[in-house]
Amino acid sequence: MRRLRSRTTGLRAPIALAIPALLAIAFLLLPLIGILARTSWGDLGDHLSSPGTTEALKLSLLVSFWALGLSLVLGVPLAWLLARTDFPGKTLVRSLVLLPMVLPPTVGGVALLLAFGRRGLLGPWLEGTFGITLPFHTSGAVLAATFVAMPFLVISLEGALGGLRPRYEETASTLGAAPVRVFFTVTLPMVAPGLAAGAALTWARALGEFGATITFAGNLPGTTQTLPLQVYLLLQDDPEAATSVSLLLLVIAMLVLIGLRGRWTGTPGAVAVGPRAPADEPASAPSEDVRTAAPGHIGPDGNRDSWPLHAEVTGFNQLTLAADAGTTIAVVGPNGAGKTTLLRALLGLTPRAHAALRLGELDVSALPTHRRGVAWVPQDGALFPHLSALANTAYGLRAQGVPRTEARRRAQQWLDRLGVGHLAARKPSQVSGGQAQRIALARALATRPRLLLLDEPLAALDQTTRAHVRHTLRTHLAGFGGVCLIVTHDPVEAVSLADRVLVLEDGRVLQDAPPAEVTRHPHSPWVARMLGRNAWPGTATADGLRLHGGGLLVIADPLPAGTAALAVIAPEAVSVHRAKPGGSPRNIWAGTVREITTSGSRLRVLITSPQAPDLVAEITPQAAAELGLTDGVPVWTSVKATETTIVAL
Repeated sequence: MRRLRSRTTGLRAPIALAIPALLAIAFLLLPLIGILARTSWGDLGDHLSSPGTTEALKLSLLVSFWALGLSLVLGVPLAWLLARTDFPGKTLVRSLVLLPMVLPPTVGGVALLLAFGRRGLLGPWLEGTFGITLPFHTSGAVLAATFVAMPFLVISLEGALGGLRPRYEETASTLGAAPVRVFFTVTLPMVAPGLAAGAALTWARALGEFGATITFAGNLPGTTQTLPLQVYLLLQDDPEAATSVSLLLLVIAMLVLIGLRGRWTGTPGAVAVGPRAPADEPASAPSEDVRTAAPGHIGPDGNRDSWPLHAEVTGFNQLTLAADAGTTIAVVGPNGAGKTTLLRALLGLTPRAHAALRLGELDVSALPTHRRGVAWVPQDGALFPHLSALANTAYGLRAQGVPRTEARRRAQQWLDRLGVGHLAARKPSQVSGGQAQRIALARALATRPRLLLLDEPLAALDQTTRAHVRHTLRTHLAGFGGVCLIVTHDPVEAVSLADRVLVLEDGRVLQDAPPAEVTRHPHSPWVARMLGRNAWPGTATADGLRLHGGGLLVIADPLPAGTAALAVIAPEAVSVHRAKPGGSPRNIWAGTVREITTSGSRLRVLITSPQAPDLVAEITPQAAAELGLTDGVPVWTSVKATETTIVAL
């Protein structure tokens, strides 16, 4: 026997696994072969066109499509609830959804009879109040099919929603879209593959339902006798006709599975080329919130207003933030410092922190995200993959009730201003990273926000694209009449774009000052290293600064003993020698070269020493060649006391 080859590892499957697998395939295949072999092909047309079969087929289609519609109406909200919210008893509800899939169909029929039958829990009330009798009626067959088929839709759609990253929906909310609008214009289009797969499986399962239907609705020709029930009757009177009808149901089931191509969970990972944007969207009436007033910046129509910011943030973050209109603040700090939590608190998107937020004279603290007038651009832009660049940019305007034509006109103006107007018809998957960031920025600015939040907007771009987008961003922030917060790890962004630098650590403000002041006197080792400097925390003594990492640093201006301080040493102030230097340097350490990297036209040399913390020196390539520097070479380093900046903490 030829062994099966594994696709994932390239190895042949062992016989001990291949033989049971082949037996399983044969076990599943033989019954289907039996139907094909026993079908009377010459009489197939007569069997399928007989009055009883055609009547049962029409009834099956009617029942299955009604069951699908009912499953969509009830199952889609239930899937969203299970995927997007936490509530008491969620595990029990999910178990109830799965129950019809494992429950014997006849038991399901009995349960339906005891609930909706004439002597059931709701049956007498339905009949007495509305005159509705479900058992032995077509509506009863629909109810039975829905009971056993709806779980397929719920499970498939819940999986798709669970795989959809929430930032798309959150971004839509920051553009002014109410939750229901977000659901129908962003969520559903992005999980369309999962919805389609679940709907197809639900319809196929409803079409083939037998046990619950015959138990609850009976087997009345023209009323509840669907194709599966017709097969059951034909087996007793005309087995050949039963085989022909079974073949029809088999073909329908196979067509559904082939159409799904195995993607029954319908995860949204392939949404990059998802469904096209709808030709139009229903305009919602303008809401009476902060977005109905004038903009906080200069828009294409030349309007301008001023929206200063005041925020009291509590929870994980503990800080007070105030800024005049037109101020750009760079928010920096190590991972876990609370930067993103701060932004999400201002947006009202996180339970970890709460922001008492005032924009101008408006207190928006109690308003939901879509009514705050706060726009957010995530790190990757979060452009809606099923919409074009123009439709993405117009999305927030449409959510505010702007007519479609006017919204698209304004959106095109913003795209033109940001240099991506020629990409209006393209989907996000058809543009570069830099272009996508400009489209995302245009989308945010088009909504005329009072507060603009940018979460590492340039982090994913290459150096050339980053410089171009930085210039574009700086140009448009100059005319923005609100406050802009930019989370960044790039010192160039912080210095070139911001009026102030807000340094966070453990959710609290460590420093809030102009970029030049933060550059000269950083209060955080992380910020100093971000700026490319050596940062050594320590405690002042009579002899200098006793370093936390070990060693003593002699400084020119001693601090009172016991003072916590940070020594900041520029890499270019570090001298590197092959022999112990003499002369004026008072700080001399022996060390070893551990790494050499390029920084522009210079080299950065990492030197470790048992006498002091790791030190980075910046020298020219010529000096490195003259010294013969390579990894592992022993060297001496020196720093003059006057070249060290000491910041008291």
